[in-house]
Amino acid sequence: MSQPFIGITTRQTQTPEGLQAFSLLRAYVDAILEAGGVPVLIPASLPVSYVPTLLERLDGLILSGGGDIHPQFFPGEPHPSIEGVDVERDALELTLARRAVESQKPLLGICRGCQVLNVALGGTLYTHIPDQREGSVNHSRPGTERRALAHAVRLQPQSLLAEILGQEMLQVNSLHHQGIASVGNGLRPNAWAEDGLIEGIELPHAPFVIGVQWHPEWLTDQEAMRRLFARLVREASKG
Repeated sequence: MSQPFIGITTRQTQTPEGLQAFSLLRAYVDAILEAGGVPVLIPASLPVSYVPTLLERLDGLILSGGGDIHPQFFPGEPHPSIEGVDVERDALELTLARRAVESQKPLLGICRGCQVLNVALGGTLYTHIPDQREGSVNHSRPGTERRALAHAVRLQPQSLLAEILGQEMLQVNSLHHQGIASVGNGLRPNAWAEDGLIEGIELPHAPFVIGVQWHPEWLTDQEAMRRLFARLVREASKG
């Protein structure tokens, strides 16, 4: 099996000296390397016009975590907690998601990336779960607790995600304050938190188009999470 190229989106940042930069936490790269893929970092400022050329050369795609999607793309209810907005990155990733789906490119959306996939296909988001869903569990753990298991997730039996993970209940980390409200066109929920919030989506009949609201790249000590990345790489190698 050849080693497929897996594109991973990045965020725009600044160095301590104020120089413009792109960043991505190493856990994403390590997860793909361990699964046998070749990680390719995608600059967040890449012009949208480059997307077709980029996807021709990539075998698979990860939409990574990060700041909030601008509410103009849902549209969504404004909220003072919205942070880390990057409209340039939003436009790029929404285009990447749509084109990847159209071309049946294997795609894994992680946290923000799950939300990007949903919005790209016409879905909406809660812009701040605690204020918009009564009785919600704490989904927004501190960034220092990336490996901490925050709550349970129930998977849809017979879903692709449940098949890959090999179980229908699991404990996950949780590092988000926004989440899926209405599901995008063609997508199907495949996982729910104990408070009923959608924690996963997939595109039925596609070889591999999955979004998860947790961060599996920080949980690769679990066999189930390793299987998720291994399946992405396996599907990508078929291209």
